[in-house]
Amino acid sequence: MNRYPLWKYVLIFIVLLFSIVYTIPNFFGESPALQISSSSHILKIRKSLIREVSKILYQENLKVYDIRLANVGKQDVVRLCFHDTDTQFKAKALLEKNINFDSDYVISFNLVPNLPRWLQILHASPMHLGLDLRGGVHFLMQIDTKFIISKHLENLRTTTTEILDKEKIHYTNISCSNESININFYGQGILDRAQSLLKLQLPEAIIYSTPPTKENNSRLTILFKPKVIREILNKSITQNVVTLSKRVNELGVTEPIIQRQGSNQIMIQLPGVQDVSRAKDIIGRSINLEIRMVEDLLPIRGTRETVTKVPFDCESFRFGNNLIFLHKESVLTGDYITSADVVFDENQQPIVSIDLSNEGGRKMRKATRSRIGKYMGIVLFEKGKGEVVTVANIQGELGSHFQISGINSLEAVGDLALLLRSGSMAAPMKIIEECTIGPQLGIENIKKGFNATVYGFLLIAAFIIMYYALFGVFSVSALSLNLLLLIALLSTLKATLTLPGIAAIALTLGVSIDSNILINERIREELRKGISPQKAISVGFERAWTTILDSNITTLISGLALLIFGSGAIRGFAIVHCLGILTSIFSSVFVFRGLTNLWYGRKRKLTSLAIGYIWK
Repeated sequence: MNRYPLWKYVLIFIVLLFSIVYTIPNFFGESPALQISSSSHILKIRKSLIREVSKILYQENLKVYDIRLANVGKQDVVRLCFHDTDTQFKAKALLEKNINFDSDYVISFNLVPNLPRWLQILHASPMHLGLDLRGGVHFLMQIDTKFIISKHLENLRTTTTEILDKEKIHYTNISCSNESININFYGQGILDRAQSLLKLQLPEAIIYSTPPTKENNSRLTILFKPKVIREILNKSITQNVVTLSKRVNELGVTEPIIQRQGSNQIMIQLPGVQDVSRAKDIIGRSINLEIRMVEDLLPIRGTRETVTKVPFDCESFRFGNNLIFLHKESVLTGDYITSADVVFDENQQPIVSIDLSNEGGRKMRKATRSRIGKYMGIVLFEKGKGEVVTVANIQGELGSHFQISGINSLEAVGDLALLLRSGSMAAPMKIIEECTIGPQLGIENIKKGFNATVYGFLLIAAFIIMYYALFGVFSVSALSLNLLLLIALLSTLKATLTLPGIAAIALTLGVSIDSNILINERIREELRKGISPQKAISVGFERAWTTILDSNITTLISGLALLIFGSGAIRGFAIVHCLGILTSIFSSVFVFRGLTNLWYGRKRKLTSLAIGYIWK
C-alpha cells in the first residue's frame, strides 16, 4: 500500500545529486579580478604580456593568485585574480602607469567565480547576479522616434516620385515634413489621376487632397497609417536592441541585460562593470554608414564657405577644403555589412575593410556599373549629423568588398570597425539616465537576502518539527531538497538573480511547506476517524493531492501573468516564483511521500504514527 518501486527512489537520488552538485558553485564566491583586452581586433594579446605583467606586480609585492589567458566574447584576454579589492585597485593603477594601455590595451575591473576544476568540467556555474547584487552600471536610453518617421517618409517620398515619373504625371513641387509628404500639381485633374494611382500602389499610406487656393495649386498630402507607424517603431527599437547586444558582446561584458522599456526606451544593465568610460562611449554612439553618389565638388576659397545653391535632391557636406554635394538617396546603408575588420594598407596606415552581404553586393554592382569615372562618398551619421570620411573615384564595377581609409588613429579605426560590425542603429539614441552601483552595496544586499532566507528556513523547520514530530522531519527534508533543486535549476538555466528573486525564493519556502501541512493534517484527520495508520497515510496523500494541485495552479497562473506582462525586476521575481511552484509540487508530494514510505512502508503491524499530538 505504502511502498515505492525502486525506480522512484533512484529518481529521487538523482535529483538530490543534481541539486547538490549544481547548487555548490554558488557558495564558492567570486574573486576581484582585472581583465586586460586588446584595444583593436588586429592587435592580439601576446603571451609575453603575461610575463611582463607578472614581473611588474612582483616588483611591487602585489600578490596575484591566478593569471591566465582566457577567451571572452570571441576575444583573448589576460585575466588576473586577487584575494581582495585593495590589491585589485593598486594593481590596476600600477599597470596603467607602466604599460601603454591608452593605445594598445584596455584594462577593466571584473569578478571571477572561484570554482574547482571538477565543477568546471561538469559545466556547473553559479547563478548570474543582477545589478542590485553584483554592482555595475545602469543606462536608460531614449530613441529619437521623430528621426525614424522622417527617415521612412524620405524613403516613401523617393518611391512616390518614381511612381509619378514612371507614369509621366507632372507635379510642381514635392516636399517632406516631419509627419507628411506634400505634392503640388498644376490642376485638379492631374491631382485626381495621381491620387488614384498612389492609392493603388501605396497601401501603407493615407492619401488625401486639399482644395486649391489663390496661393497654392492643388495639393496632395501623404502620411503613414497609425498601424504602419507602430510597426516601423517596433522594428526600429528591435533593431537597436539587437545592435546594442552585439556591441556589448564585443566588449566582453558577461551577463548583460538589454531590454525594451516603454514605447521608446531601452534599458541596459552591465553587472560587474565598474570602469564604464569605453562601454558608455561604444553603447551611446549611434553611427550609421551610407554610401551616396557625388553630384558636385567645389573648392572652398578662404576661411568662409562659398554661398552656393544646393542642387535639387542633394545635401551639402564639408570634406577637407572642399564643399561636396551628395544625393539624398543612399546607394547602400550599413544594414548590408556582414563584417568590418581593421587591416593595414601598403603604407602601413590602418583602414577598415568591409564585406557586404549578397544583396548589398548586388546593390553596389548595380549602382557603380553605369557610373564608372564618377565619384561616390562614404558618410558616417552620428546623432543626426553626417561626416564624409572619404570620396572615391569609381574606376570599375564594385562588388561585395570595399575599404574606408583616411582615419589616422588606430583606436578610432578599431572602434569604427566594431560599430559597423555590430550593425547600424535604426535611430539615434541618447542616455537619459545613468547610475553606477558599487560592488560593496551588492555584497550587503546578498548578505541580507541570504540571512533572510536562512533564518526563515530555520524558523519554519523548528516549528514544523515541534508540531509534527517525525513527519515534520520528513517535511523539512523535502523542503531542503526543494530549495536545493530551485537554486540548481536557476544556476543551470543561467537565470539572473536579483533582490526580488531572493524574495521569491523565500516565498517558495512558505508555499512548499503549506503543501506539507495540508498532507499532515489530512493524515491526522483520517487517524481521528479510527482508520489504521497505513491506510491513513495512503488516503491522506491522495485526498491532499487535489487541494495542493488546485492551489498551486492558481498561484502559477498569477506568476505566469507577471512573467508575460511584467518587465525588469517583476519578471525576475516571476521566473523564480514559477520555478519554485513546480519544484515545490515535486518535493512536497513525491519526495515527502517517498521518505514516508521508506520509513513506514515495510512495517506491517503499525499501531501509531509520529505525527505530533492529534487533537480531537
